[in-house]
Amino acid sequence: MDPIIIFSALGGLVLILLFVGAPLRPLKLVGQLLIKVVIGALLLFFVNAFGTSLDIHIPINFITASISGILGIPGLIALIIIKTIIIV
Repeated sequence: MDPIIIFSALGGLVLILLFVGAPLRPLKLVGQLLIKVVIGALLLFFVNAFGTSLDIHIPINFITASISGILGIPGLIALIIIKTIIIV
């Protein structure tokens, strides 16, 4: 595609958003959830890094990162308990 068309479309989108306004509340909620998922993935990474001596490994995927990110430390502890006791 021609760069002029792309920049024109982006400029038009910016102008529309300036006049109409963007729905900020849903975007803020989605942004906060994504940040929590990323924090959960970091928590899982540290558990996997420091848990190798205790033979603790929790796979990092969207579900486990969401659980540990939204629920925080209790969710992370629950994942560790589920991994060590229930899933042997």
